[in-house]
Amino acid sequence: MPRSAHRRRLLVAPDSFKGTFSAPEVAAAIARGVRAADCEATVVPLADGGEGTADVIYRSLGGDIVPARVDGPLGDPVTAEFVMLPGRATAVLDSAAASGLPLVDPRRLDPLGASTAGTGELIVAAVAAGASRVCVAAGGSATTDGGVGAIEVIQASGGLRGASLTVLCDVRTPFEQAAAVFAPQKGASPEQVALLASRMESAAKALPRDPRGIPMTGCAGGLSGGLWATFEAELVPGAEFVFHTVGLAAHLPLAQAVISGEGSLDAQSLDGKVVGELARLCTKAGVPLHAVVGQDGLVAAPARAAGIESVREAQDRDALEHAGRAIANELRGQ
Repeated sequence: MPRSAHRRRLLVAPDSFKGTFSAPEVAAAIARGVRAADCEATVVPLADGGEGTADVIYRSLGGDIVPARVDGPLGDPVTAEFVMLPGRATAVLDSAAASGLPLVDPRRLDPLGASTAGTGELIVAAVAAGASRVCVAAGGSATTDGGVGAIEVIQASGGLRGASLTVLCDVRTPFEQAAAVFAPQKGASPEQVALLASRMESAAKALPRDPRGIPMTGCAGGLSGGLWATFEAELVPGAEFVFHTVGLAAHLPLAQAVISGEGSLDAQSLDGKVVGELARLCTKAGVPLHAVVGQDGLVAAPARAAGIESVREAQDRDALEHAGRAIANELRGQ
């Protein structure tokens, strides 16, 4: 029997380490370690509807990357990109490409002034390029404006011109909780959080339909809810959408184990994020899941209860590679 028939086959399927490494970069480093331990590695980078989603889908399906000059979160011009998928009927874009927190200098954080106008401009550009459906990955934003900036830009351009919107959501948080849950991560003080929450309440009352209490309407500081309320956007779980798009279900039964990961593992990781959703799938399939993360904020018991076999921290490429090799060596010894 050939030697390769005895080799363990691992599925390497991480999310990005946001602000540090893209999902393909994380996957490539872990896979190098797996292969160094004489195991096979199938690489399938993932995303959850946050930063890096458009790139993951582009790498799986192909298409055209289209640049557009738009306003950043604080109004500074930035070059953002969207993906026109093959056939050019569907565009995919990250709200973080135009309105993302990494676009703001940490010394200039302005949670009250940050706007999703640039995301609106990116949506308009995708429609102008011929897309009849625009998929918006809503996550990783610097904003808590309820999508007002994006809505105003889209309406000023003449609307969606018959195109439909699908919002890929990375959390299930409702509109009215967006400020309390996420604004502190964007630099908001307790006083600013209260002001933003009040502003979101006013925005909800002014929208064509009320997004409060609706799961997934709080993504990207309420952008998802604003688009849902104004343009009847479809809200879908981002991780589930990506898993289906990249054909994850075809790879999972062939793997003896799965290695996933993300920048920070915590309780939120188990609620709609890549690792949590993948843990559910792996448990159902009877395939062990190992996580490699930048920071582990989830103690062992909840991780095990969620279906995560082991968790290792890795902050650079060498550490990612070492973690992949260590997991593969352990599996080879079983």
